[in-house]
Amino acid sequence: MSEETNNGPRTLIDEAVQSTTALGPMMGLAQEDFVGAIGVLLRETASDPARTMRHTQAFSEDVIKIMTGKSDLAPNPKDKRFMDPAWHFNPFMKASAQYYLAVQKGMKSWVEELELDDIEKDRANFISTIIIDALAPTNTLAGNPTAQKRMIDSGGLSLVKGLKNAYNDMVYNDGMVSQVDKKPFKLGENVATSKGNVVYRNEMMELIQYAPTTDEVYAIPQLTIPPQINKMYINDLSPEKSVVKWQVDNGIQTFVISWLNPQKEHGHWGMAEYITSCREALDAICEITGSDKVNVSGGCSGGQTLAMLLSKLAAEEDERVNAVTLMVCVLHPKQNDLEAGSLMSKNSLQLAKQRAAKQDVIPGNSLARGFAWLRPNDLIWNYVINNYLMGDDPPAFDVLFWNADATNLSASLMGDFLTIFETLAFVNHGELNMVDHNVDISKIKNDMFILGGVTDHITPWRACYRSTQLFGSKNIEFILSQSGHMQAILNPPTNPKAKYFKLKGNTPDKQKKPPADVDKWLSGTEEVKGSWWPYWMEWLQLRAGDKIPAAASLGSKKHPPMESAPGLYVLD
Repeated sequence: MSEETNNGPRTLIDEAVQSTTALGPMMGLAQEDFVGAIGVLLRETASDPARTMRHTQAFSEDVIKIMTGKSDLAPNPKDKRFMDPAWHFNPFMKASAQYYLAVQKGMKSWVEELELDDIEKDRANFISTIIIDALAPTNTLAGNPTAQKRMIDSGGLSLVKGLKNAYNDMVYNDGMVSQVDKKPFKLGENVATSKGNVVYRNEMMELIQYAPTTDEVYAIPQLTIPPQINKMYINDLSPEKSVVKWQVDNGIQTFVISWLNPQKEHGHWGMAEYITSCREALDAICEITGSDKVNVSGGCSGGQTLAMLLSKLAAEEDERVNAVTLMVCVLHPKQNDLEAGSLMSKNSLQLAKQRAAKQDVIPGNSLARGFAWLRPNDLIWNYVINNYLMGDDPPAFDVLFWNADATNLSASLMGDFLTIFETLAFVNHGELNMVDHNVDISKIKNDMFILGGVTDHITPWRACYRSTQLFGSKNIEFILSQSGHMQAILNPPTNPKAKYFKLKGNTPDKQKKPPADVDKWLSGTEEVKGSWWPYWMEWLQLRAGDKIPAAASLGSKKHPPMESAPGLYVLD
């Protein structure tokens, strides 16, 4: 694959994989939330005409300097949109860039002077940034010298190809610009290729057991609970970065839940129904393996589901879950954790819950569209330039293929997640009743391995770290992986740039209790070169019981093997 760096495939991939769709309270935002923030700007504009006139005059002075060639406005050298030499040497292009920068400068100066509280000012900054980014000259053929050169060099074919890409997106991609070339990927052939079978199925989920690759396995099996908004095969994208393959190659009996993509008739599925399915998965795993214990992992919203499951089991004194792994999962959210958290308020959360209650399901493409507009430069305008103006296909990359394979979300589950966020259910122990019990994760005593990602803006690592203080567990290991959301997890030993941070002196069999102060934890860490996977695997193996001979076949008489992995539900 090409390693282009100026809006080319490598850059698009690097930026897009930091912004994979995830389930969170921001998914509850809708048009009125953004309109309300714009209303604040309009209100302030009308409230002080003198201030508006003053900033208009300052902008006019910048324009005069641009027209007379006296402006010293220049793009940030790191702004890849203006890397083409034409922006520096072509006087018309230079003036175009300076005019855009004058608008950007004027808007920033104006917002800074608005008499708003901190949250309202953050809202104004967020919305104004989206508007200004949309006005960038590089988003148009007339204002993008690189695209113009491509059109001339290709004899106009790049323009024809770009129009074709735009037409295909309008007709086949619900009007959204494509982020990935899906054609090279096919489930079961070059994605999700680990051997296994569905061994249990209900209307909500399939349970997949993966075939052992070692003669002996550890007696205690491992279950992965994936997020409800994405497909489960993120755990088995390709052999070189497959968490599933890493587990079975190291003797772990591996099971993964595959959720059904909910349709209109499934809108009543809420947290209670998902927890019931998780418990049925535990029942089936214990019966198949003969173990009375199961290690369990969950990431993102799958981690929140896992926390709710553990709370429910603790309330009933059900001790089947052994060691627990939580990956890139926030249980103690704060408004300033979120990039657009300033848009959220009690009113917007209530509106989001009301919208969810009126719907059967929230379509996956609607969730993806809303998420993209939270980071439009990375997830929209980059692709407008690449696909439409340059006439290139979007990159073919397995993580982006998985991310584009979005699922619907049942309205009841969305409402439950919003309630969990609003009430801080995992923080205020025992105050929220959900899944027929008072949620209290302080009663959970399991050994825990918690993972955060250094550049994760979806579930910021400091927010992930707060989970270390919520459980009643004595042995908790917090690991900080490099990179962002999904890439923090998919960081295998084959990655030459891999590294992670852990508390000095911690070993897989012995951990110091993480301090409440995250900065104190950070000051006591050491950087470890390489992937965190081997460290986690040693931690997991120490909690996976004795080694026993691997079973000759998958499933059991009660749960016979059915369709081959990755199953049927993942194809829907």
